[in-house]
Amino acid sequence: MSAAVSGWSGRVDLPEGASTRRWHQWVREPAAGSVPGVAVLGFASDEGVRRNGGRLGAAEGPAALRKMLSNLPLLDDTPLYDAGDVDVADGDLEGAQLRYAAKLAALLDAGHLPVGLGGGHEIAFATYQGLAMHLGERRPRVAIVNFDAHFDLRRQDRASSGTPFLQAIEHAAARGLPLDYCVLGISASANTRVLFETADQLGVHYVRDDELGPLDLPARIAQLQEKLADVDVVYLTFCLDALPHAMAPGVSAPSARGVSMEVVEPLLDAIAATGKLKVMDVAELSPPLDRDNVTARVAARLIHRVTHAAGKAAKIR
Repeated sequence: MSAAVSGWSGRVDLPEGASTRRWHQWVREPAAGSVPGVAVLGFASDEGVRRNGGRLGAAEGPAALRKMLSNLPLLDDTPLYDAGDVDVADGDLEGAQLRYAAKLAALLDAGHLPVGLGGGHEIAFATYQGLAMHLGERRPRVAIVNFDAHFDLRRQDRASSGTPFLQAIEHAAARGLPLDYCVLGISASANTRVLFETADQLGVHYVRDDELGPLDLPARIAQLQEKLADVDVVYLTFCLDALPHAMAPGVSAPSARGVSMEVVEPLLDAIAATGKLKVMDVAELSPPLDRDNVTARVAARLIHRVTHAAGKAAKIR
């Protein structure tokens, strides 16, 4: 099947068929009544990073991610959709977040698993708002699981890439939505004391990057499984600066340490295996700062892995 949307192209293996397909051959635009599947939705934004004083370039992230996803093999017959991009016009981050949220809520309403392609981590408040729109008057217990070197709990005059999870926590509290916030990969050298104090005051569960080595993995998986056992819905968000600089040079704020893929991937598998994953996004990919598309390739691999694992878990559940 040829791609029905722009931005997708790649190798075609012969003989063409289900066992040789790649993402670019399978992806198409969602339409009313489409069979539920994985639906990517881009948030082409630098505005949050700009407001937070970071290095710019994340607005080019969605296009770079589509390019790297294009050639990945299909591991099953789950439908793939591309719902397009939301851009930030004239610095109106808040308006763009609401537009993105409305599109994401519509995808959730249609039964899809939305995958946000960032863009700075300001995508997270947009994703959360979309999930809240979808839930409407329902009040399930929601967990936001964030892989990140930073808490992103800043209190600032203007929202930015450093504020989305404080915004989400306050929004959820105001509407009576039970919300747990978990962060894996926190760097003690990248967060001020007030951010740790804020996290403690809000009851945030966090694990530092130096507590996420290979020897720690079994205990951390068990701990995460215990945390997620009591929730109904999981929103997974992955800031690429959670990875070591060698694995993710193309980010706004490169990590001095990070968490290795050998640890990250089993943790992602554990999240997907719950069958509760409702939405995910990947943030802070900045192609102008990337080297040989290393960061984009890693991000695409993570999306590829999680969406496949989540699809298997949903069928089992």
